[in-house]
Amino acid sequence: MPSSSYEADLSYAQQEDRADPLFSFRERFLFPQHNGADVRYFCGNSLGLQSKSVKYLMEKELADWARHGVEGHFNAANPWFSYHHLFEDRLAQVVGALKDEVVAMNTLTVNLHLLMLSFYRPYGTRYKVIMEAGAFPSDQYAIETQVRMYGYDPADAIIELMPKEGAHILEEDDIIKAIEAAGDSLALVMMGGVNYYTGQFFDIPRITAAAHTAGAYAGFDLAHAVGNVLLRLHDWDVDFACWCSYKYLNSGPGAVGGAYVHERHGNDPSFFRLAGWWGNDEKERFKMRKGFLPQQGAASWQMSNAPVFNMVAHNASLDIYEKAGMKALREKSDRLTGYMEFLLKQITGLPFEIITPADPKRRGAQLSLLFAERGREVFDKLTENGIVADWREPNVIRIAPVPLYNTFEDCYMFYKVLADIS
Repeated sequence: MPSSSYEADLSYAQQEDRADPLFSFRERFLFPQHNGADVRYFCGNSLGLQSKSVKYLMEKELADWARHGVEGHFNAANPWFSYHHLFEDRLAQVVGALKDEVVAMNTLTVNLHLLMLSFYRPYGTRYKVIMEAGAFPSDQYAIETQVRMYGYDPADAIIELMPKEGAHILEEDDIIKAIEAAGDSLALVMMGGVNYYTGQFFDIPRITAAAHTAGAYAGFDLAHAVGNVLLRLHDWDVDFACWCSYKYLNSGPGAVGGAYVHERHGNDPSFFRLAGWWGNDEKERFKMRKGFLPQQGAASWQMSNAPVFNMVAHNASLDIYEKAGMKALREKSDRLTGYMEFLLKQITGLPFEIITPADPKRRGAQLSLLFAERGREVFDKLTENGIVADWREPNVIRIAPVPLYNTFEDCYMFYKVLADIS
């Protein structure tokens, strides 16, 4: 929607909400309270809200545990043995993959390590990894320790891509040039799908194609992308990806992570992966024999049985995503984030700039406000006024207008509080 059609007016925002076909999904979530009213929650890029269906589904599993004990693995309403299969179709839709290419398991950094053990296999002169500078710390730590494990110096083996001087985001052409320059020294391109700090949505298909041309694998941390932007991992030919589910996927603190492995790797039993009982062929699992027989697809990277209670909220959230549809959510996200951007540009009394890309195709439901000064003061004032945002050191306030539960009125009220502070 062109910014010229937006209005910095409460009645306009309320009119947009009345016309929003996804507005009713807000009623499916529980909001923290501030002075007896729902907060204006803009922190879904850090921890999503609890859906009202979680309690009911959790109580069902508790009842099945009480009723069946160990037999719940096969006799529960949703048998625990196959619980991760319950929503793999819905999970595949969210990331644009085939059903066998995705699995919910472990947590994000555990999955990153497991997948890198398969896809970072340095040899000879091909040992380098490309990543963005300032990636989320867990990615930095994981990649650093992986290269050290093979005896390489991270200062040599890791190529960190930085924005040009004075810029905040990476130019896509510069990413491709760095991949081409690394050439046959490159083993892996491992980047975030959406940068947590700036909110930049990287051109995943273009990066993947360049990595493959250089003879390297392409993997992505989708923590800030999954459930936020439209993904087509299979069609984009991505080799692997991993993510958490507690941000936009609203699956609760410490929720189960997810992994994607392209079918050409997942369906190749000779492709290296660490073996675990739950990754073994399900038909052979209880024969308790020696010799790992990987089941088909990403599920063969599983190590242990599904954390069922951890997965209940994930199941609830993916049901909501299926009903809303990623295409419709993305369309609303473009309008909602665009409206917030328009409102922020009306404010002249505070020293901040928006460092998230202005092009809607290069961002999701996030705007990062970089403050020259007074940033923490502004953040605290927002909190005092019942607005939940996210502070990131050294001087950024991140806000996420999430299309499932945020409204145009939320955006207007954020703007009004910010304008009053200035």
